[in-house]
Amino acid sequence: MGAAQVSRARLLRLAGAVAVGAALPAGHAAAAEWQNGTHTSPDRKRAGDAKPGGVRYRGVVYEVGQGETPATGWSAARARADLRSIRRQLHADTVKVTGDGVERLTRTAAEAAENGLHVWLEPTLGDVPADDILDHLAETGRFAERLRRQGVRTHLNVGCEFMLFVPGIVPGATATERIDNLVKGNYDPVKTAQRLRRFTARAAAVGRSVFRGPLSYGAAQDEDVDWDLFDLVCIDYYGWYPNRSGHVRELRTYQRHGKPLAITEFGSCTFKGAPRLGGMAWDVVDYSTTPPRVKKGLVRSEREQAAYLTDVFGVFESMNLYAAMAYTFLTPDAPHRREQRLDLDMAGYTLVKVIRDRPADPNSPWHWEPKESFEALADAYARHQRHP
Repeated sequence: MGAAQVSRARLLRLAGAVAVGAALPAGHAAAAEWQNGTHTSPDRKRAGDAKPGGVRYRGVVYEVGQGETPATGWSAARARADLRSIRRQLHADTVKVTGDGVERLTRTAAEAAENGLHVWLEPTLGDVPADDILDHLAETGRFAERLRRQGVRTHLNVGCEFMLFVPGIVPGATATERIDNLVKGNYDPVKTAQRLRRFTARAAAVGRSVFRGPLSYGAAQDEDVDWDLFDLVCIDYYGWYPNRSGHVRELRTYQRHGKPLAITEFGSCTFKGAPRLGGMAWDVVDYSTTPPRVKKGLVRSEREQAAYLTDVFGVFESMNLYAAMAYTFLTPDAPHRREQRLDLDMAGYTLVKVIRDRPADPNSPWHWEPKESFEALADAYARHQRHP
C-alpha cells in the first residue's frame, strides 16, 4: 500500500502490532514529580490509592485531520457537533484529542472544554525532523497549560509510538517504510532502544517545560517505556482473551510501575472475529483495487464489536482504572456501504458509521449514524454516572 492509501489511524494500529517486535531494554532516567500549581486535583494519587468506583475518566478518542479529501477533512463546525454528541449522547466525560496541526488540536480541545468534557491532548505529528515534532508538542502543550489554568481538567500525552512516527529511530524515510523495516526485522534492537529512550526523554522534558499537569505517553501494549519519566502509564489496549481473568492478568503487568493506569485506546473492528485480531484487524482491505475491497468471507457484525467494547470496559471498571477511552469516534475515509465487499467501515474501529449521500463519490456530503457499540458504551457510561 502506498502512503496515500494508508490513513494515520491505520498506521497507528499497525504500529501497535509491529513496533514492539523485539525486546527493547528499559531506560532508568527519572523525572521530577510533576507540579500541579494551584489547581487542586486527585490526579497525583498512585494506582493503589484509588477508591472503589470504577473508571475515573471514561471517554473516546477524537482524531483531528482525519480525512484525505476536502469533504472528509477536519471542520470546526463538525467537531463542535461531534463533541456535543460525545457529551450528551455517549455520556462520556473525557475526550482524547489526537492528531497533528496545532490549530486543529487546540480548537477541538477548546470545543471539548466548552462542552464540559475533560481534555486529553495527544499531538502526533510525524515524518518531519525531530525538532519540528518537539516544537509541535511544545505549542500544543502550552495550550493545554492554558486550559488547565482556566480550571479545565487537562492531561497531555507527549505523543505515541515514536518508533513509527519519529524519523531516525527506525530506518525509513516515512512511516510506511519504517513499518516495513519493523515487520522484516531490518533494524538494530539495541540502537533502536537507545534512540527511542533519548527521544522520549527529550519529549518528556519539553512537555514538563510547558505543562504543569499530568504528563504521559501513549504506548503500544508491549512497548518498553521508561515510565519514570511520566505520571501515568498509558496503554493502547487491544488484547483478546476468552475470559475476564486473562484481561486482568495482562493489565496487572502494567500496574507494577505503581502509577495510575490509563487505557488511552481500546476497541475492535466491525466484523465477526475482529476482536481476536486486535490491533491488526484493520488489515482486511485490498487497496490495490479501485474501489478498495474488503477481503472475501468477512461478515459485518456491529454486535460483536459492541460486545467486546462493553466486556473490556467492564474489566477496566472492576479494576478501578484511571481512564478508558474507546478508539475511535469516526473515520470519514472509511464509509459504510450496503455492498459487503465495499463496506470499508467493517475495517474500522469507529463507534459511528459514516454514510455518504453518493456512496461511490469520495467528495460526497456525508453524515454519521451510531453503531451498536456507541449505544452499548453510552449505556455503560450512563450507568457510571448514576453510580459514581
